[in-house]
Amino acid sequence: MSSLEELRSIALSARRSGRKVKAKAPDNRIAFLFLAPWLIGLIGFTLGPMLASLYLSFTHYNLLKSPLADPPPWIGLGNYSKMFADPRFWNSLRVTVEYVVVSVPILLALALGLAVLLDRGLRGLAFYRSVLYLPSLLGGSVAVAILWRQVFGKDGIVNAVLGLFGIDGPGWIGDPHYALGTIMVLHIWTFGSPMVIFLAGLRQIPDMYYEAAQVDGASRWRRFRSITLPLLTPIIFFNLVLQVIFAFQTFTQAYVVSGGSGGPANSTMFLTLFLYRIGFLQYDMGYASAIAWFLLMVIAIFTAVNFLLSRFWVFYDD
Repeated sequence: MSSLEELRSIALSARRSGRKVKAKAPDNRIAFLFLAPWLIGLIGFTLGPMLASLYLSFTHYNLLKSPLADPPPWIGLGNYSKMFADPRFWNSLRVTVEYVVVSVPILLALALGLAVLLDRGLRGLAFYRSVLYLPSLLGGSVAVAILWRQVFGKDGIVNAVLGLFGIDGPGWIGDPHYALGTIMVLHIWTFGSPMVIFLAGLRQIPDMYYEAAQVDGASRWRRFRSITLPLLTPIIFFNLVLQVIFAFQTFTQAYVVSGGSGGPANSTMFLTLFLYRIGFLQYDMGYASAIAWFLLMVIAIFTAVNFLLSRFWVFYDD
């Protein structure tokens, strides 16, 4: 008797006797064993510190004191009330939002424009793609931020080039009117990652759409506006969400370019830099934790707004 016939006979006898045949539960122990390192890391290095910082945001916690030997006193919403009454906090929030709102659209527009140019079948495409992607790998490094200070310094390369045309350039880093702009330029310079994603999205658009539009006499701009942009909106939305989150988390560039002071005149005092100064220079980790959770809420709100608005401009090709 075959195995299939044996199973049928067992099921038939069980049905006659009124018993139910229970399926054997799958053994997932091996899967959980392989997942254990990730779960330990998630709980120990992500969820655990997050919950600890949430608790500390409701306490007056001095970083120099041990929370076990000297438990921080509970102050409820005191840190949040202090935060909303602090003019330094509102200045850092303004600087951060201005940085995100200005730099992210320019970065995405530049990345999309270069992706369209590279999608036209240039020779040596792999070389150009690698060279243009390189700033994304280096943009967040300390070395590049130090170099940026030299480039935009009073005697830097930018002023040297302007001097060739008889223009006496300002000290870009030391002028509160231009300091934030130099950090924006540094962020825009790291367009490589979204550019590669745009390029991959462009390769997924069927050529027949462009051929049909060209037969109908559509200009190149018309083809870009009526075919490329609508079909690329899911990729634009993906890059927009990621870049907004990354921009809100900017720290290294502001810290190095401003020398950690957020100057001049607090013009580069990002929320992350303000949080760092409160927590690790003034040792008020409870207040810093409250700022961190507020920053998380701001990022969540911007992300939620992007998702809500996406239904009006993002088109998915079914």
